[in-house]
Amino acid sequence: MMSFNRISRLSLGVALLALSAPGLAQTGTPGGARYGSFGIDLTAADKAVKPGDDFWTHANGAWDKRTAIAPDRTSAGGSVILADQAEQQVRAILDDAARDPAAVGAGAKQFGDLYASFMDEAAIERAGAAPLKPYFAKIDAATDKQKLQTLFSTVGYASPVEVGQLPDPADPKRYAVAAGQGSLGMGGRDYYLEQGAKYDTFRTAYRAYVEKMLTLSGVTDASARADRIVALETAMAKVQWSPVQSRDLQAMLKPMDAAGRKALAPDFDWPLLLSTAGYAQFPVVYMTNSTALTELGKIFAATPVSTWQDWMKFRLASASAGALPKAFDQATFDFYGKTLADQPQQRARWKRGIALVNGTMGEAVGEVYVKRHYPPESEAKMGELIANLRAAYKERITANSWMDGATKTQALAKLAAFDPRIGHPVKYIDYSSLNVVRGDPVGNAMRAGEFQHQLDLSRLGKPVDRTLWGMTPQTVNAYYDPLNNQITFPAAILQPPYFDPKADAAVNYGAIGAIIGHEMGHGFDDQGSQFSATGKFENWWTPAARTAFTQRTAALSKQFDAYEPIPGVHVKGALTLGENIGDLGGVETAYAAYQKYQAEHGKAPVIGGLTGDQRFFLAYAQAWQAKLREGAARARLLTDPHSPPFYRVNGIVRNVDAWYTAFGVKPGDALYLAPGDRVHIW
Repeated sequence: MMSFNRISRLSLGVALLALSAPGLAQTGTPGGARYGSFGIDLTAADKAVKPGDDFWTHANGAWDKRTAIAPDRTSAGGSVILADQAEQQVRAILDDAARDPAAVGAGAKQFGDLYASFMDEAAIERAGAAPLKPYFAKIDAATDKQKLQTLFSTVGYASPVEVGQLPDPADPKRYAVAAGQGSLGMGGRDYYLEQGAKYDTFRTAYRAYVEKMLTLSGVTDASARADRIVALETAMAKVQWSPVQSRDLQAMLKPMDAAGRKALAPDFDWPLLLSTAGYAQFPVVYMTNSTALTELGKIFAATPVSTWQDWMKFRLASASAGALPKAFDQATFDFYGKTLADQPQQRARWKRGIALVNGTMGEAVGEVYVKRHYPPESEAKMGELIANLRAAYKERITANSWMDGATKTQALAKLAAFDPRIGHPVKYIDYSSLNVVRGDPVGNAMRAGEFQHQLDLSRLGKPVDRTLWGMTPQTVNAYYDPLNNQITFPAAILQPPYFDPKADAAVNYGAIGAIIGHEMGHGFDDQGSQFSATGKFENWWTPAARTAFTQRTAALSKQFDAYEPIPGVHVKGALTLGENIGDLGGVETAYAAYQKYQAEHGKAPVIGGLTGDQRFFLAYAQAWQAKLREGAARARLLTDPHSPPFYRVNGIVRNVDAWYTAFGVKPGDALYLAPGDRVHIW
């Protein structure tokens, strides 16, 4: 089954990673900021490196040298600090729920039992692989292709094709249904297809992992079955769309009636798939990854039922590993953690338990989290910053030279319609009907998936609920949703050390201002710009304006194609284009907003030997103060629409004229671009 959040954003790269967000303060010499005296950690800088040669290292080089990634992490940086803090805060909530759930609030007994079930390792060891048996029995009973497809559309079972609901791109006030390619066990398709010794090692380790999981699950002849499973997934990977292809919304959003679905992929029983999933009433379905669906249907028809059964058992055991005995859990970490991500040590079980609870009943926990850790004044300060950034975008859209008047009118209407959500939902999900059974962690996971699916189905036939959130309040992140034209900033990102009302205004605009600008910028990136003010997927551009926009974005994509973080692995400019547009627009617009702020409050003084403009750009660079293990970086380069943090600084500022002036960057400096080669969009 395709998750609501995944399909609702249509593979749009809208989430912002590794955030850092100080809050608004008056220009002047502030005191009491969490970082340094005014919001920037000057001890993090490497002043031996010229800003024009490597601005990220100039701002963060000393921090990089002295900072080690924790053995249970794949990265270090501001987002990790905040995530660790939120993790501890949620743990305290769970501890309180264990002592007195009634005092904690609604859902506390449920999420307390959920957590306790996961944490009872002794009981999990005693149960062995038995919790898998009822689900394996359902797979064994799927003895023909029709019965297999019934399971494909049942929550908790892997499928070569996934079905889910989303706001209708043609009319976002109502829900629609979409179908697309399913997931692969190893992750992105490139792990199966890329050539070279590194990828050969991954594939060899994966095949061994598949065999081990089958053996632990009690499946006989595991070696031969593993060979067939890997061969099946490799065949699927060859026909699936790449992450870059899946960003082509014109190609992705193909509405088809029953006859069209049958013509596209006749080997799948679409009436059965849709009715089993609860979507029989939808005559039209968006068929995403269209050619992949055709070829996956052929693979489905040509592959024996027994191989599909083996594949589904492996995928179920792998997905359930954390709730199974240590041998399952360790094997899964050894492959996905150590081998693919280069993570030396698995996270403590309580930390993984926190992640489980957040992912299962996140809003119930979030409601308590907000009451304890979200100061109301944060909302007012964010509202002020958003208003300032909206005004700056309005000025920049109005003044830009490449967009004609008709398109500007539509762009300004979309900007005015932005719906900002700050801190937490206005109403929380009611989990009272979720059946949590203490001592049944595998069953809890399966029932939680079914609960979410039934919750989604209950919304069909009603107007789209615009109050729904795609993240919990305790999530360290932010996002833009093009179908609802909403920007969302959860509470966990809006508190010290990253939302700091005592920091200097330049720092606030360079960090949180650029983040707000980034999320607004998604409404006008290469994908978001295809949705109107109402969230409808429609063209509101004149041909001339779209051509001018495409010329600028193509130049930005070409710049990022040249960056090579890992030998032989480049940034994919086409994959990261939306995020890069968001970053560039975010910085330039935040800088414009900061100039407006100075016009109202007076020119910023020099603080710590730094001008206001220098503090602005240093704050932006330190917001991306992050480092990653090679395996994690490789995974992101293959599948993630975000560029690595290093290039989200160096690759962006070299296009910003004000950065050159602030730091005296000249021809001959490594990052220098001639004025005509700099990309300016918003």
